[in-house]
Amino acid sequence: MDYRPRLTYMIMISRFLFDPFRPGIEALRPVLYRIAYAWCHDAALADDLVQETLSKALTRRAQLRDEASLKAWTVAILNHCWLDHLRSRRDFDDVEDWQDELESSADTPEASCNREQVIACVRSAVARLPLGQRQVLTLIDLEEFGYAEVADILDIPVGTVMSRLSRARASLKIFLDTAMQQPTARPLLRRVK
Repeated sequence: MDYRPRLTYMIMISRFLFDPFRPGIEALRPVLYRIAYAWCHDAALADDLVQETLSKALTRRAQLRDEASLKAWTVAILNHCWLDHLRSRRDFDDVEDWQDELESSADTPEASCNREQVIACVRSAVARLPLGQRQVLTLIDLEEFGYAEVADILDIPVGTVMSRLSRARASLKIFLDTAMQQPTARPLLRRVK
């Protein structure tokens, strides 16, 4: 009886389960989820995108050239998974044509100033940004990537990164200024005796 195919299969399983590369990739799950959720605003879709990203990263780990760029490499994979998802929806002709123009359908930001409402206000304002601007803003301002890293992740020129970031910050300022000028909604209270 030939045990070579079985042995080969067992070696492959042990390499996958005990691969030294695996903990480093799995440690990035929260970061990838934050980014995916910031891009799509759907918890289930963000989780699916992260799962697909981690799966692709583990199977393509030989393509990673520099261990120090693991985070940027996995975010680039996440970006490709996100674009593949958008292309599969077929709502648009070409992703490149609408990345800067498409606004999300989120509601306007709340006008209240307590901590939870400010967070909700900022999240809502970020959600209203066009996709390309939202991606650049979240990668640079939230995940602290450099301009060159973001350009590599999104596969766009550095000048485009800078202009999208500038437009995103200007739009965000307008959205938040508008939200702060709106009168706060006060709950109606009744006196109960």
